[in-house]
Order: sequence, then C-alpha cells, then structure tokens
Amino acid sequence: MKQHRYEISVSWTGNLGEGTKQYKGYSRNHEIVIAGKPVLPGSSDPSFRGDAARYNPEELLVASLSTCHMLWYLHLCSENAVVVQEYSDAAYGVMDERPDGSGRFVGVMLRPAVTIAAESDLEKAMALHAEAHRKCFIANSVNFPVRHEPSVTAR
Repeated sequence: MKQHRYEISVSWTGNLGEGTKQYKGYSRNHEIVIAGKPVLPGSSDPSFRGDAARYNPEELLVASLSTCHMLWYLHLCSENAVVVQEYSDAAYGVMDERPDGSGRFVGVMLRPAVTIAAESDLEKAMALHAEAHRKCFIANSVNFPVRHEPSVTAR
C-alpha cells in the first residue's frame, strides 16, 4: 500500500494580551500554513465567537469533500470519454451541537451541476458520480453519510 503524508502548520494568532484567561478575552483567529502556498486565515464559526471573514474548520471539511469528489469525477470523465465543460457544486453540511458544546457532523450533501459536451454519454456522466464518491479519499475517511445529488446537462 502506498502512503502519503500531508504536513501543515497551524499557529494561533488570537492572543489579545491575556491569552485564554477569559473565554471572551481571546480571538479564535489562526493561520494555516502549508509550505510554498499562501497562508489560509482561519477562525471558528461565528456561532462560536469566530471571525466570519475567515475560514472555519467546518467549512473546510465540506469544501474538502466537495473538491475531492470533483477531482475524482473529472479524472473519471477524462478516462471515459465524457468531456466536462463546466462543473460547480453547491454543497452543504449539517452539524449537530450537543448541550455541552461538543458536536459532530451528521451529513454532507454534494450537489454538483455539470455541463458536458453534446457528444458525451449523459448516462455515463451521471453514473460516474457514484464511482467518484466510492473513490473519494475524504468521503472514505469520515464517519457520517456523504450524499450526492448531481445534475448533468449536455450542451
């Protein structure tokens, strides 16, 4: 089995002078750094005192699932003579928060909208979404359902 390693660095940038002395006295801001790439500004969800202008872990999880599916789908289409011209996804995730503040994702819905070339096989293009889902590294790594409701049109 081949193994891949992904290294990142996370630095909390939210010390407003007193560290975490008080719950409301620090910012949730942080930076996600990956060598050779732009810094990704992060925070918590605004519901948890975060900065809405920054990416939060929950959004990044949904984005990871969406982009993993897309990249597998494009790969499979290229191998199966399905010419994709446009691809977009309006994905969403649902997280339940427990009374103690903990929580977990209970599901993610991917809604890819794909436009393929007129000469491509529409039925094959639809079927490849199931294969992309089966192969997605991220979807295979989570313990909640990831569903997809694709639409494919030929132009």
